[in-house]
Amino acid sequence: MRKQIAAANWKMNLTYQKAEVLLKEFLSQPQNLSDNKLVVLAVPSPYLTMAVDKIAGEKHMYIAAQNVYSKKSGAYTGEVSVEMLQSIGVTYAIVGHSECREYFNEDNALLADKVKICLEHNIVPIFCCGEALPVREANGQNEYVTGQLQDSLFDLSEDQIKKVVIAYEPIWAIGTGKTASSLQAQEMHAHIRSQLTTKYGADVADSITILYGGSVKGANAKDIFGQPDVDGGLVGGASLNAEEFKQIVQGLK
Repeated sequence: MRKQIAAANWKMNLTYQKAEVLLKEFLSQPQNLSDNKLVVLAVPSPYLTMAVDKIAGEKHMYIAAQNVYSKKSGAYTGEVSVEMLQSIGVTYAIVGHSECREYFNEDNALLADKVKICLEHNIVPIFCCGEALPVREANGQNEYVTGQLQDSLFDLSEDQIKKVVIAYEPIWAIGTGKTASSLQAQEMHAHIRSQLTTKYGADVADSITILYGGSVKGANAKDIFGQPDVDGGLVGGASLNAEEFKQIVQGLK
């Protein structure tokens, strides 16, 4: 049974004190997570140690970095390595978020390196893919996302790819209030799974968790997550409200 994941991406928000309050509010609410349902909280780097400490003892709950560098160590001022994350108990990392692709010029080759170094150090990469509005309007989304998968993931072995979480994020629906319909989300998730099937076979493809990211809210989470190939969400703004994010977690199937 595929893991169902509600992943929160706090992005560059909250002071340390406000982050503590938000975590306390969320953790005070019983989540009743079954073995196939996980919560992953991607918090800003300065708060990672605090967050790891706060969730200690919580079942099915993990902390993620919002990014990671492609090298193990070295003279890369300001970057965070997989070894650093591993040493403080972080077990997930977002790789290739559309904002990092756009603002920091992260390309598919660099992201391939990031995915591999995460896997080498037992960090689960949440690999983001997705198209901008002009690509969608030209009906080129399937080919575009296929290219991202091929360039960044398809050099992985079967054992490696099974450890990757994929997050499809239509860029036109991030922070805009627009949301892909549940049918649009399902169509792309099914396409991604079909590409995985072609490359690795049906058994491997069926085992991989694929998340939807793009203006997920408590009100639409259950409908979107209820689609057969959608295994949860990578949630931005709505994860900054404890009650709203709890509703999203409850939408997991």
